[in-house]
Amino acid sequence: MANESFTLIVVPDRQSEVRRFRLRRSWVVQALVAASFLATLAAVLFVHYTQVVGEARENPALRDENLKLKSEISVIREQLTHVQGTLDRVERFDQKLRAITLLSDPQRNLAMGPTEPVAAPGTENQFVRSAGQESPQALLSKLDKLSAEATRQEQSLQELQAYFSGQKSLLASVPSVWPTRGWVTSDFGSRVDPYTSERVMHAGIDIAGPHGKEIISPSDGTVVFAGLEGGYGNVVVIDHGYGIKSRFGHLASIKVKPGERVRRGDLIAAMGNTGRSTGPHLHYEVRVNGIAQNPRKFILDD
Repeated sequence: MANESFTLIVVPDRQSEVRRFRLRRSWVVQALVAASFLATLAAVLFVHYTQVVGEARENPALRDENLKLKSEISVIREQLTHVQGTLDRVERFDQKLRAITLLSDPQRNLAMGPTEPVAAPGTENQFVRSAGQESPQALLSKLDKLSAEATRQEQSLQELQAYFSGQKSLLASVPSVWPTRGWVTSDFGSRVDPYTSERVMHAGIDIAGPHGKEIISPSDGTVVFAGLEGGYGNVVVIDHGYGIKSRFGHLASIKVKPGERVRRGDLIAAMGNTGRSTGPHLHYEVRVNGIAQNPRKFILDD
């Protein structure tokens, strides 16, 4: 079988000599195998070439799509930060308003705050910080959660609005603005006394400023005291109703007199350094039914 051969006869034309070629069978088989291999290789190379050309055409589109996705993620991050900042401010405002409801009706559920649980402090900020490592779908999901929180806050404020619509006199009586602007040198709470170096309760806040700086009434009320009072120096006390009284100490001068009716924003005194004081400042207190409260919780114009 190995010696079998094929005879190939070539006839060029009528006058030419007929030529005969003897081809071994093994040569023919090898030629056919080689031809098949080359044909297969050519087909594979053609398919590969087609794929490479297709990918080359797709690469610019993929780059454009990738840039678009990065831009969308950046916009979503900014939206998350903005929405969360807004919700934080609304939450603080909401809690201040609810604290005010305690003044006229301590038993109202309004004073207890929203009925649904609020995220733990820092939780939302943490999830905004982690936004850079998440897919657009995950970011959109978190935007949905923030939108739900915004809806809850809106409902809460609507509840408060309905309550306060009939409480205009209470709103006018709440000391909701700063009596003066300056540097808060000592806040409400326990502190070290600057004279005795002992830790004592500070029943108000100290606001430092230039001597003679104007001090206004933080809400409507009636002046019930204006004069000297021991270590507080020159003092003004205003009764705002609903058990609320405000006290202003260390004044340089007093612009009102007992029995005078004042409105929010009226000038009542000038900042000074009278009494037991280490420098020009205002000592500002708010008391509800005789109990000292942190004045900050009533101030709405932070």
